[in-house]
Amino acid sequence: MAAAEPRRRSSSSSRSTDRGTTGGPRRRSGKGNAAWAIRSAVEQLQELLGRAPESVSALKSTEAGWEADVEVLELERVPETTSVMATYRVTLDDEGDLVEYRRTRRYSRGQIDRLG
Repeated sequence: MAAAEPRRRSSSSSRSTDRGTTGGPRRRSGKGNAAWAIRSAVEQLQELLGRAPESVSALKSTEAGWEADVEVLELERVPETTSVMATYRVTLDDEGDLVEYRRTRRYSRGQIDRLG
């Protein structure tokens, strides 16, 4: 049995995409990578809602661009654990432009998801 030759790594300067573990495109650096998509989703959602998103809880590359779940403080209360949060699903095209957003969930900040 012959030993397998080591795989060569492709240079990121020669290509802007690579294949991820799921077989779909995986973006690397600069415009089109995950960090860029998160910044784009957060900035555009903030502009539309007039509230600064607190975090991004999910990000997925799609055929057409990106989908992100963004957590936003909707109603500040005292104590903080009773503040009302919302999750927004943001869809970006491959240029990073927001094409759709919708609120998918509202919850108290102190709420923990229960499985089962």
